[in-house]
Amino acid sequence: MNTEEFDYYLPEELIAQHPLEDRTASRLLVLDKESGEYKDDCFKNILLHLKEGDCLVLNDTRVIPARLYGNKKETGGFIEFLLLHRYNIDEWEVALKPGRKAKIGAEFEFGGGKLLAEVIDVLEGGNRRVRFKYDGVFEEILDELGEMPLPHYIKEKLVDKERYQTVYSKHEGSAAAPTAGLHFTKELLEEIEKMGVKLAFVTLHVGLGTFRPVKVEDVTKHKMHSEYYSINEETAKIINDTKAQGKRVICVGTTSCRTIESATENGVLMAKSGETDIFMYPGYEFKITDALITNFHLPKSTLVMLVSALAGKDNVLNAYAHAVEEKYRFFSFGDAMFIR
Repeated sequence: MNTEEFDYYLPEELIAQHPLEDRTASRLLVLDKESGEYKDDCFKNILLHLKEGDCLVLNDTRVIPARLYGNKKETGGFIEFLLLHRYNIDEWEVALKPGRKAKIGAEFEFGGGKLLAEVIDVLEGGNRRVRFKYDGVFEEILDELGEMPLPHYIKEKLVDKERYQTVYSKHEGSAAAPTAGLHFTKELLEEIEKMGVKLAFVTLHVGLGTFRPVKVEDVTKHKMHSEYYSINEETAKIINDTKAQGKRVICVGTTSCRTIESATENGVLMAKSGETDIFMYPGYEFKITDALITNFHLPKSTLVMLVSALAGKDNVLNAYAHAVEEKYRFFSFGDAMFIR
């Protein structure tokens, strides 16, 4: 299976640069994964595509302002850190802006010295492990000094940080938002519950690997990034009961899908936490996911491969071609698909 098979043409002007004022105003492309038929709709009408007894699985991770700008203490040279993974209270894995170097022992300062960092290890792939030093509460300092780590394809500055958070975000730790969830408001979720659809929350802290295209020719040779996830007993019971009743488990976002597929054993979702590097591409047999609400993804990305595994590559690429023709908005702040 060749990576080029998952490429598609996308005019740059279709990449959404900002969120819509009304979260539910996005367009919705509904795709039947069996027949390949699709139709245009509006996200506000998602209620029309849900059924009593369905279960929506939502990722309640919260994005941290993970981008820091500072200077090297010795030379004063500019540096950009992107926080990726927290080892403990003060130690993080960070990515440096491309082209920057930092040896073990190198020290940096942010916010005029409010936050200091020392490189304590050089990791495989070029990232660094750093130890931060500060007075006070790290999260408060990060909130003051950090910026939202918007994807590279978004050039416009985000005015309201909360627009890169879902309305149900709870557990801090992501370097990127689970963007399928950005279309929901609290009011819409209340309407969904009133019609008899259950809500189940999982946590997966999204890493930047979600935006990286696959660079190897052979899809099966790609190495996935690892991300932390957690599923509690209540969520596991809701989802397992839904399956036992013959109803649909509908994941909101590929991160929710990756989470429950990682933690399912013999058809049963387990309450557990850990790291997952699960990679789903055509040929993968879904254990528990029946349907998926998702955004439009980057060409040749692992996420295009995931949705192709669920709905078939030809079906997905045909739907994407239609979305391009109809000028849908793409990627993080873009429109949505419902693959059912």
